[in-house]
Amino acid sequence: MAPGFPEPSADLEKARPIRVFAAEARKRVEDLPIQHYVVVALPSAGVAVAYYLTARLGLLQELVRDQVTPYWPPTGVALVALLVLGLRIWPGIALGAFVVNATVGSSVIAAAFISVGNTLAPVCAYLLLRQVGFRTEIDRRRDALALVFLGALTGMLVSATIGSTALLLTDSIPADEFWPTWSVWWTGDAMGVLVVTPFLLVILASLRVPHGVPWHRWIEGACLYASTLVVSVLAIGSTYELSFLVFPFLIWAALRFQMVGAAPCAFIVSTVAIVTAANESGPFAGHGLFADMATLQAFNGSMALTGLVLAAIIAERNDAHEQVKLAATELTAALGRFDRNWTIDLQVPPSVSGNDEKA
Repeated sequence: MAPGFPEPSADLEKARPIRVFAAEARKRVEDLPIQHYVVVALPSAGVAVAYYLTARLGLLQELVRDQVTPYWPPTGVALVALLVLGLRIWPGIALGAFVVNATVGSSVIAAAFISVGNTLAPVCAYLLLRQVGFRTEIDRRRDALALVFLGALTGMLVSATIGSTALLLTDSIPADEFWPTWSVWWTGDAMGVLVVTPFLLVILASLRVPHGVPWHRWIEGACLYASTLVVSVLAIGSTYELSFLVFPFLIWAALRFQMVGAAPCAFIVSTVAIVTAANESGPFAGHGLFADMATLQAFNGSMALTGLVLAAIIAERNDAHEQVKLAATELTAALGRFDRNWTIDLQVPPSVSGNDEKA
């Protein structure tokens, strides 16, 4: 320590930024090669396992060649992993995608090409979202719009195009089935982002049970989720055009619970709609595959857009209200520091007082 400078205090040492301790811990890990590789590989392995398990769940609704489905949850899992853990997690996505495609009957070459598309799609979506400053809280309108239009509808064009082309080039599908296959692929990957990504982000943000919540709020939330499920099954599964009946429940969820209510309700409604479309029942009966996928994409897209954007608007309004309250509190405290006997001497300008006397 140079002369004239005091020794650092314990309080200053405690106040060191977290990134300093993280850098020191990373340096210690790098000095131990085996532990370093294990620490780096564990998150990727976990993502690969989660990708595989959710893919098996999505394949329960397959429509084309036992591997193309209108509901592909792994895209949502992969995008959440990238948003939370960063770009370094992509090997886990690629590994999970390759194992899934290799075990459903695809050739090694086709599985490799499809895995490239399944990896590039969430990576592209992640880069697009990061470019526009996306926040995982989805508490701004721009976040909800970016997730729908950039993360889901735009980013998933990559996997649908590469995957369908790989099946075509390996003679897995005939040429006249390319566009129906592409539509199912794009719909499934986009639904994974629209449905699973906000749902998982809400779960990660709500790992701790909030304290001080009144009991009637818990009852209201339970009634909201239960009624959303019942109405979704009855309305979407009906032969009549009653799908619009689910929107009041999305509005209820967004107004009363913001993203915590809107994301799970959107998950429930989308899942019911996807299962109904896969079974070709309700409003999806008697139409071609391409028409069903277009209808499903339009319904789920408008539903997710309504719930997520409205929840973000309410969150912005509440945040603005809290900022106004804080500013009012600070202003009141500042005024309270003045002497109560302090007065302001208001003097009338001479010209005005002269005119008053004449009057």
